[in-house]
Amino acid sequence: MSSPQLLSAYAGHWTGDGTGVTVILPPPGTVGSGEVRGGAPATREFALLDPVRLVARVDAVVLSGGSAFGLAAGDGVMGLLREREQGFPTPAGPVPIVVGMSVFDGSVATAPPGAAAGRAAALAALRGDHFGRGTVGAGTGATTGKWRGTIAPGGIGQAEGYAGAARVVVVAVVNAWGDVLTGDGRPLFGGVPVTSVDTPFGMQNTTVAVVLTDARLSKTDCYLLAQSGHTGFARALHPAHSRFDGDAVVALASGEAGEADLELLRAVVTEVTADAIRSAVTS
Repeated sequence: MSSPQLLSAYAGHWTGDGTGVTVILPPPGTVGSGEVRGGAPATREFALLDPVRLVARVDAVVLSGGSAFGLAAGDGVMGLLREREQGFPTPAGPVPIVVGMSVFDGSVATAPPGAAAGRAAALAALRGDHFGRGTVGAGTGATTGKWRGTIAPGGIGQAEGYAGAARVVVVAVVNAWGDVLTGDGRPLFGGVPVTSVDTPFGMQNTTVAVVLTDARLSKTDCYLLAQSGHTGFARALHPAHSRFDGDAVVALASGEAGEADLELLRAVVTEVTADAIRSAVTS
């Protein structure tokens, strides 16, 4: 889809010099959970996503370059949502629940995205700016195939599917240590030549994804969807979930389509996540 509207959520990019930010703003009351399987994650508010934690809602997901430095982009989104009086209600006012996931790109050594970049991406989402794929937003500085001592293209991808009446959309930022694979298991480089390097990149990797559905789900159900997203990682990336990747998935459910068959939904999420990863390098 080229529309900035993903189900009832909105998504926008800020693209800088070799890095960027992508923000997803789901509708109020959206339930969310997530799971990390990579060995080197850079995340914000992930402990809160555990199904046993108090808060079930998620107000924004921020995907960014810049590794741990890039998590600062979430501050800009949080400030904007506070101005709009969105967030978990407390006696001191609403507290926006802003989840962050960052990938390692070249901006770590230069100018990683900060709060202003996060705010700009959120404003782009609210304006309805075109939501591109490939080397834009958080996928700007992404690469793949580094386990071979090569560099192949990465980026941000998107795909969608249906589980009965429930719709699924997945957005993935692919900056993997491993290769992106076709459906039959062959390396997929998007038609762009692979660049050789002297040594494999060890720590400069991560694939992150956001699963969105309009099904009505519990927080535990969303956790299971996030697990299925990781199954999609294993189908479309090799190797996946290495010690050198920060692989993480957040799953969000708005509830507008009503009840859904959870196991069918999980199967669809697996396939759509794999398609979203592949689209990141073919857009």
